[in-house]
Amino acid sequence: MCGIVGYIGNKQAQPILLGCLEKLEYRGYDSCGVAIAGKDIEVYKDAIRVKMLGEVSPKLNGTTGIGHTRWATHGVPSQINAHPHLDCSGNIAVVHNGVINNCQELKARLIREGHTFTSETDTEVIPHLIEKYYHGNLEEATAAALDDIDGSYAIIVLAKDRAELVVARKDSPLILGLGDRENYIASDVPAILDHTDRVVYLEDGDLAVITRNEIKIKQNGSDVRRDEQKVSWNVEEAQKAGYEHFMLKEIHEQPKVIRNTLAEYTRATEHPVDLLGARDTGTDSMLLLACGTSYHAAMIGKYIIRELLKIPPRIEIASEFNYYSDVLSRAVAIAITQSGETADTLKAMKKLKEAGCRVLAVTNVVGSTASRIANETIYTRAGPEMSVAATKSFTAQLMALYWLGITQSRIDARKLASLLTELRQLPGKVQQILDDEAIIAKQARNLSRFENVFFIGRGINYPVALEGALKLKEISYIHAEGYASGELKHGPFALLGESSPVIAIVSKDNTHDAMLTNIKEVKARRSPVIALAEEGDEAIEEVADAVISLPRVESLFSPVVNTVALQLLAYYTAKERGCPIDFPRNLAKSVTVE
Repeated sequence: MCGIVGYIGNKQAQPILLGCLEKLEYRGYDSCGVAIAGKDIEVYKDAIRVKMLGEVSPKLNGTTGIGHTRWATHGVPSQINAHPHLDCSGNIAVVHNGVINNCQELKARLIREGHTFTSETDTEVIPHLIEKYYHGNLEEATAAALDDIDGSYAIIVLAKDRAELVVARKDSPLILGLGDRENYIASDVPAILDHTDRVVYLEDGDLAVITRNEIKIKQNGSDVRRDEQKVSWNVEEAQKAGYEHFMLKEIHEQPKVIRNTLAEYTRATEHPVDLLGARDTGTDSMLLLACGTSYHAAMIGKYIIRELLKIPPRIEIASEFNYYSDVLSRAVAIAITQSGETADTLKAMKKLKEAGCRVLAVTNVVGSTASRIANETIYTRAGPEMSVAATKSFTAQLMALYWLGITQSRIDARKLASLLTELRQLPGKVQQILDDEAIIAKQARNLSRFENVFFIGRGINYPVALEGALKLKEISYIHAEGYASGELKHGPFALLGESSPVIAIVSKDNTHDAMLTNIKEVKARRSPVIALAEEGDEAIEEVADAVISLPRVESLFSPVVNTVALQLLAYYTAKERGCPIDFPRNLAKSVTVE
């Protein structure tokens, strides 16, 4: 969940590294630092944001360097714990993303051998191990050090008097950016888009030596070739484009994302996987798994698949599934991950592949690890999402699930045509919500006064309640919980009252009357109620304190319009409270550690 960058070329490395790190702050931002190889290795780091580091750091001269922006796993954010880390001699510097499981064992052994440690991090063992094995060949020393390590890593190694960088990856993403007599290294594509759109994705077990003119990659000691790929994103997509925050920009991009995603799928000539074939192999023959916001998309996908394909899929949180032993070898598994690098999801995908399952990945990143593990991949085409809070990527995931369900369903042809028409109208419906965002912002001003908020929904909008609560808590720091509406009576009622508002998500489907009853029950406990409902729903207006009216849609697609409204509600609530919206405390965009 940290961001690492490297540069080797003919230009001054420090400004390039700082610019790349700013693009990676969504991966971690509690501290940062750079190391530049000149006459000596010079390091400047601190527990501050990248922009401030650039303002206060001295000029470090050199055309080869590495940088890091941190999301703490071992040791509190501090100058000492910030990367890069050095060996005892100060001649070897390392930046690292991942977790070293046996760091205490290695550290104790190295201390007995005379090494001195200064930080609380697991990463610091890496430069000390490389120093131990270094006899003039940095590649060999790095390989020997990694043989001692149990854990996950993406590392860049810089050594004094060496016109090269050595990199390696295992269970953490790492890409190489190719330039003209210069090369770049980064955790993710947005870091290097200002400089190149030519990339090579390293695979697990790869170790590479990078010079300004050449890249040599090895796997298990043997030379391998990794294909060069061209990035489809552009620099403008990874910038704010006049919006105050990336999150607001990405919320507003959703009509375009829906159109682009549907256009991509419409051009496809084959289904990526036969979901209908799963119907004949047992009720547990289809599995949906994901983490975080992607898990909420998977929950909605369960309703979509059950409704359109008449298959009752099993759904699992990937981090929990990894500790189960009951994996069906004939299952079709759909793994959903925005980054394609979510550690728990990747671990589950590998487990499923080993068991003989057919694995389909739904991801936003071409060339990501998930796409390489999966038998087939559906790309969501949301473009780069820079805000930590997922918005447009969630909507794009829903589009992928709707398309899978609709195109492989066996429902009546007339009904199918109606659903396809409604699906193509969604961009316009979402735009209507965005055009009326001032109404939602007004409700957010009121909501921002509270410290506890409940979200309730039924049926396909129960996961939307969970997602709405997640968005509010992660960017506004308000304690928020999502519930299936019928569950309020089983405990949460004890917390209702004037200081606990309830956001009710109401759809014009078979849950409508039950939702009305639930709202009345909430009102009887004196909790203020803000309802999301279709325009013209007079019954809701009679019972709720405030109503956010949304365009009418087929109930199957109601999660899309409801989610967009809740994203705006969370955004404006956080803005009212003065929160750092794009970079909420303690969180990072890509969760690459278990």
